[in-house]
Amino acid sequence: MKITAPKKPIAELAADVVVLGLYENGPLSAAATEFNRATGGLLERLLGRDDVSGKRYQMTTLLAPPGIAAPQAILIGLGERAKLDAGVAFRAAAAAAKAASAKSRKQVAFFLDDGTWPAPLHEQGIAGILFGSEGQDLYRAEKKQFPFGEAIWSGADKSALATGAILGESVNLARHLVNEPPQELYPESFAEHAVAIAKECGLSCEVWDQKRLEKERCGSLLAVARGSSRPPRLVILRHNGSAKKGPLLALVGKGVTFDSGGLSLKPSDSMLTMKMDMSGAAAVLGAMHAIAKLKLPIQVVGLMGLVENMTGPAAYKLGDVLTARNGRTIEVHNTDAEGRLVLADVLCVAVEQKPAKIIDLATLTGACVVALGLDVAGLMTNDAAWCETISAAATRVGEPAWQLPMFPEFGEQIKSEVADIKNVGEGRWGGAITAAKFLEEFVNGTPWTHLDIAGPAFAEKPKPWIGGGGTGCFVRTLVEVARHWK
Repeated sequence: MKITAPKKPIAELAADVVVLGLYENGPLSAAATEFNRATGGLLERLLGRDDVSGKRYQMTTLLAPPGIAAPQAILIGLGERAKLDAGVAFRAAAAAAKAASAKSRKQVAFFLDDGTWPAPLHEQGIAGILFGSEGQDLYRAEKKQFPFGEAIWSGADKSALATGAILGESVNLARHLVNEPPQELYPESFAEHAVAIAKECGLSCEVWDQKRLEKERCGSLLAVARGSSRPPRLVILRHNGSAKKGPLLALVGKGVTFDSGGLSLKPSDSMLTMKMDMSGAAAVLGAMHAIAKLKLPIQVVGLMGLVENMTGPAAYKLGDVLTARNGRTIEVHNTDAEGRLVLADVLCVAVEQKPAKIIDLATLTGACVVALGLDVAGLMTNDAAWCETISAAATRVGEPAWQLPMFPEFGEQIKSEVADIKNVGEGRWGGAITAAKFLEEFVNGTPWTHLDIAGPAFAEKPKPWIGGGGTGCFVRTLVEVARHWK
């Protein structure tokens, strides 16, 4: 999608649709004032009768508004002006774009800024346009959404326009991978996507196949892959953005391209959306795409562990004892706690790159969804300052996350009688935290933060700003962390 700045005022712009942002109980922006004047006071009359309120994400469509060159206008509520943030800008732009994309449009113009927006709000709003106009209907004969040929965004400079477009493209890259059906996206094909993205963006790329993983002693990851006819892969992407070597940031993603639960088989309803169990790896690939496209002057390595968890005749079993790359032995108590087994080896490989700090992302536990709901990710860490840095970045771009405790007592729950550790805690309680304590065994003291994105990674039902499916969550947060990396 082409992103440009307007060349004419809102009333004279002959786009297919113009989108106008309105605050709740707030003053009209310059564009809204011009729209109101051109329509003979229509906006004031609608506001006066409470037909339009400016409440967050409330939309009103006006057909053939008088005095306006565009045949259609969408009024989108931004909420209270004092409470406007990047998350509202992203979702409001996405909601309006979703509404406008119900038909094929050559040109849609957005006038949300009131002249006070800083560059980060513009960037997130522009990313929202690309997000909202793209659906999950990859294989429908009759599409429900149609990305625009051109989006016009008012108020941003060229840098913000370009950055916003890259962010939106990168989030949609992650979403596209999540939305692919499992017969199309499996470890080998995911790795092929990563190789193509690396070539496009100038990233260096290394792919470990089955033989290499065996040679590299990745016994924990390999065990999970044994039940599938699809062989595993480990993808390592590197961005060397500066000639002077600086501290290395490591991004690690869980890439279970389909999770049946293994022999601890999931119920059918729980299995239906398990194509999304690679959302962490998709987020890492999307973030690496953006980091490379933005030419950030830093050193970043992205690692993605890719497997299918199936029930074939060689599937790993309850009671098996696995040996991870760092020599830790793991007793298997549940084959549906497989993501942590994959990440165990990938984190070991990440540590060997000698990063200054690590972030891992995974759709790891239903327990985190129980604790925080569908819209909030869980943060767990061995380094409070590093966790706060990530939390602050998530807040700046409007992606909700909340820190959970990592008390030593939770680590006691994963001790095994026959091996060093076991892959689940004791019973149902605190399952998101015991999973994180398991991962902590493999970071070797490196400052590390784990994001459990099981809730927000996939929208099972439509929302005003998304038609459902993969959300590409935390791509924007990872990029924000990278942009402020020192």
